[in-house]
Amino acid sequence: MEKKNWKFKLGIMLIIISTLFFALLLALPFLDTSDKNKIIISTVIIVIGELLFWSGSFFVGRQLVDKYKAYLNPKKWFTRKNR
Repeated sequence: MEKKNWKFKLGIMLIIISTLFFALLLALPFLDTSDKNKIIISTVIIVIGELLFWSGSFFVGRQLVDKYKAYLNPKKWFTRKNR
């Protein structure tokens, strides 16, 4: 039980860190650097963010990832839930 808890916490932390990497993309246009460097930096940020997200989802488990993917699906944002 303790190992599962440790792996779950690690997975959540990796997903949170990946979200922070993707948030860095919002600050990228404001950097004082050339366009070529911005393209390189954005590519590196996206690759690292994806690697962190998928490694975190490996530790968290498929059920939780599927739950949040369904929650973030724009097709379901304005539909009513049957109670």
